[in-house]
Amino acid sequence: MTTTLKDTRPTPKPGVLDIAAYVPGKESAPGVAKVYKLSSNETPLGASKHATEAYHAASARLEIYPDGQATQLKQAIADVHGLNADNLLCGNGSDELLGLLCQTYLSPGDEAVYTEHGFMVYKIYIMAAGATPVVAREKNEQAHVDAILAAVTPQTKIVFLANPNNPTGTYIPFEEVRRLHAGLPKNVLLVLDAAYAEYVRRNDYEAGIELVSSFENVVMTRTFSKIHGLAALRIGWMFAPAHVIDAVNRIRGPFNLNSAAIAAGAAAVRDRAHVDKAVAFNDTWLPWLTEQLSALGLRVTPSVGNFLLVHFPDDAAKSADKADAYLTSRGYILRRVAGYGFPNALRLTIGSEEANRGVVAALSEFLK
Repeated sequence: MTTTLKDTRPTPKPGVLDIAAYVPGKESAPGVAKVYKLSSNETPLGASKHATEAYHAASARLEIYPDGQATQLKQAIADVHGLNADNLLCGNGSDELLGLLCQTYLSPGDEAVYTEHGFMVYKIYIMAAGATPVVAREKNEQAHVDAILAAVTPQTKIVFLANPNNPTGTYIPFEEVRRLHAGLPKNVLLVLDAAYAEYVRRNDYEAGIELVSSFENVVMTRTFSKIHGLAALRIGWMFAPAHVIDAVNRIRGPFNLNSAAIAAGAAAVRDRAHVDKAVAFNDTWLPWLTEQLSALGLRVTPSVGNFLLVHFPDDAAKSADKADAYLTSRGYILRRVAGYGFPNALRLTIGSEEANRGVVAALSEFLK
């Protein structure tokens, strides 16, 4: 009798080892005295002081389990955004909610669609559920509604749309989102990932609240990791029809959000002055960086987020790989995005004034 590896130790279910693990951006530059981390789309303004105070106050009751329904946080979100708290679900980052949606609505043999430069975790969660990921081509580094609809088959159960998208920073107008939804079968769930919604300053943009309120097959996810500056606490939320909330709640972990996250998140979302300050800062430096980098001869994808996708010349000596090494040696850490289909580009987060001016100066030196 032949002994196989399967007989000698537990083995993952089929498909798990076919998944490429998510690789986050690097965080350090060995040997460099001062490091500017511009790789993870974190806000340079930090968290609201009210959120920090709420976080510290929560430490007085660490022996008590958190509220499993995150009632305080859901009510704060509902109050600020004018929503019904019963249609909200909070998670350990919006990533968890995306994964729970896949576990709830996808089975082996099903398909889920996302765009070619969309968030990597979509593919991971789709495959983890045993379903098949289907990629819809983008047009000019922007989601293309016709391509998404063409990718839908009778096996499709979910369509993911990051709007704005990461790492491109592009978005599609709300009328196009409406057109996408109108073209989908009613049994297909449209997931609008609006992680960067607060940064968008376009009259034709809407994060998805209106569609979720009007239809039974749309959900919107949001995060506290970006504009609210609470990435370390991992807080996300979802606005969805009651039947979706009910279904996902059945498989959600009973205490998936800790007490400090609930308290800090509630304080953060109510601090509108801090959000406005972050928006104003981004409104100043996003166009400045775009202009400065373009003046250096680099192509910059137009962005409405808090980051820029910067494309490098075909010249091997001036490639993204070489630029990344050069910048890292000077303490500027950007995000490689080859895994997103951009082997010769880097993603640059809008940082502090010092970081923004410094990275432009360093790139100018590199390109010379």
